[in-house]
Amino acid sequence: MNLAPAFILLGLFAANVPVAFAMAMAALSFFLLSAGPPLTIFVQRLTAATDSFPLLAVPFFIMAGAIMNHAGITRRLIALAEALVGHWRGGLAQTNIVLATLMGGLSASANADAAMQAKMLGPEMIRRGYQASFVAALTATAAVVTPIIPPGIGLIVYGFLADVSVGRLFLGGVVPGLLICAALMLTTAFIARRRGYGAVRERFIERSELGRAFKDAIWGLTIPLFILLGIRFGVFTPTEAGAMTVLYALAVGFLAHGELKLSDLPGIINETVLATSTVMLIICAASAFGFYMSWERIPPQLAAALVTVSDNPWIMLLLINVLLIGVGMLIEGTAALILLAPILVPVVTELGVDPVHFGLVIVVNLTIGGVTPPVGTLMYTTSTILSVRIEQFTREALPLLGALFLVLVLITYFPGLVLALPNALMGGG
Repeated sequence: MNLAPAFILLGLFAANVPVAFAMAMAALSFFLLSAGPPLTIFVQRLTAATDSFPLLAVPFFIMAGAIMNHAGITRRLIALAEALVGHWRGGLAQTNIVLATLMGGLSASANADAAMQAKMLGPEMIRRGYQASFVAALTATAAVVTPIIPPGIGLIVYGFLADVSVGRLFLGGVVPGLLICAALMLTTAFIARRRGYGAVRERFIERSELGRAFKDAIWGLTIPLFILLGIRFGVFTPTEAGAMTVLYALAVGFLAHGELKLSDLPGIINETVLATSTVMLIICAASAFGFYMSWERIPPQLAAALVTVSDNPWIMLLLINVLLIGVGMLIEGTAALILLAPILVPVVTELGVDPVHFGLVIVVNLTIGGVTPPVGTLMYTTSTILSVRIEQFTREALPLLGALFLVLVLITYFPGLVLALPNALMGGG
């Protein structure tokens, strides 16, 4: 078994080479240094990953999120979130969490959501007396819920890699997403009480005002329902759902809200291209690196080695979670997902773990990795925008990370939390 490319990859990671380039260079070393497949296969594997119908959903949902920001949907959701929890202690912090949950059905990207909320809510929270380090940590951890509430790019990629129904994954993410929201809100309420963070308003708003907030936000709130019902009843596939969501968002922006202008479209397309190219570059590089692992039969050998550790699925899930936490601290979540899913899915399915259940476990775990040093992208996004040092961020994030890990344990060992909804609406299996 030729492990030289794997060690090269680890060395490049240690040297802080960007993930996509590190994987591509490590894969290229295999073709250059071995007497196996010709170099032309490297180029073929780089481009072959783009020839995937399911992955078309990624740019569609990214574009839909960009349209919604320009169409005024995000602003209306902020108003609704504040109307719902603004009277609570630490009301603006609670608004941050509720908004991230509402955005879960819109942006599909944790990094996009973290950047948006850090720019929009961060300065106002700091002005009202919240510590900048707490704001950065809260915004980053709240963004973890975004790719769990459907649609999520991580769930789409996992479904593609594991050949699992994306519709079932979307439905399976609803309860874990709501649990993350509840856990973060309870933790934030405790922190707000201890530090004296006040409410946005003295009491709950009038029913008529709440009704107006719901009415203003109704078009945004219907989008996740539109996606799930369309997939459930076979109106469109998850990929087609992305395209339909783009059309739906354009209709809302131009017709319902009237805030979207033709002059906004070049900026929206630019945002979509940049975000999509980042994800696809990693996927292409991982495809070439995955060919090396398949050629050397590394995944089945590692899977066989893991099975020898224990044949108890609960112990195996614990070990895998520990592995994922470590990997998530060192490798960007999408790259780690692409590298590990082909290795781990055969292991857990052999032990009787439902691949939809495992999909939520692995995506939640690796998304949490975005909040942890040394390479957490969510951590760097919010810390950079709000000018917070990493050590300050890490200290403030610890209780919030505790809440996230508690939810991870719950969905790991109580699979019904993930599977009840897809089994009820789409049937078992």
